[in-house]
Order: sequence, then C-alpha cells, then structure tokens
Amino acid sequence: QVQLEESGGGLVQPGGSLRLSCAASGTIFSIDAMAWYRQAPGNQRESVATITFGDSTNYADSVKGRFTISRDHAKNTVYLQMNSLKPEDTAVYYCNARVVTGIIPRRAGDYWGKGTLVTVSS
Repeated sequence: QVQLEESGGGLVQPGGSLRLSCAASGTIFSIDAMAWYRQAPGNQRESVATITFGDSTNYADSVKGRFTISRDHAKNTVYLQMNSLKPEDTAVYYCNARVVTGIIPRRAGDYWGKGTLVTVSS
C-alpha cells in the first residue's frame, strides 16, 4: 500500500507565505505525476498545481505567479510554496500522486493524502 502525508498547513495573514509538503511512503517503484488540489467549504475539489515525472509544471490560473510546485524524487516528496496568500486561498489542501506499485506486470494507481488546512485571515 501507499500512504501520502501532508504537512505545513496553518493560519497565515493575507500576503503571507506557507510551504506545504507531502511525502509518499510504502510500496513505491516510481511516481509519475504529483499534484496539489484544494477544496474550500461548499466548493468542489479543484486542481491547484501539477508536476510530472520530468518536472514539467502546470498551475491553476488563480495561483499562477504566486504558488510554486516542486518535488524531490529521492524523497518521494512534493512541495507547494505559497506566496502572497489571499483569503480565497483558504481551503483544505490535498496531495495526489500517481504511483507505480508493480513493474511486471505494471501496476499504478492514484493515491490521496488526508489533507491539510490552510486558513488565510487577518
């Protein structure tokens, strides 16, 4: 099995910064894409940022220029650096990873963390 554990959430004032981390553990041969999603109260879960195995990145328009996704392949960890935070960034942030758990035959699956709460408020 594979577990994803997020950390780094908390309360921050508007304009402030936070860095989220998500470490994957378990039976892992490799990790394809990793991503951060978020879900605000009353809203659907939405994609925030993704990073491929080759470190190509993609961002939601609402966070471009403010958030940066990165990963440490050796540590099976993905990060989300969030700067210039706004109250509308308040949400539970979830980590997602496409993990290869077997190679012969190839097996892969999508895994989710339990989420970490980010609150942006003065």
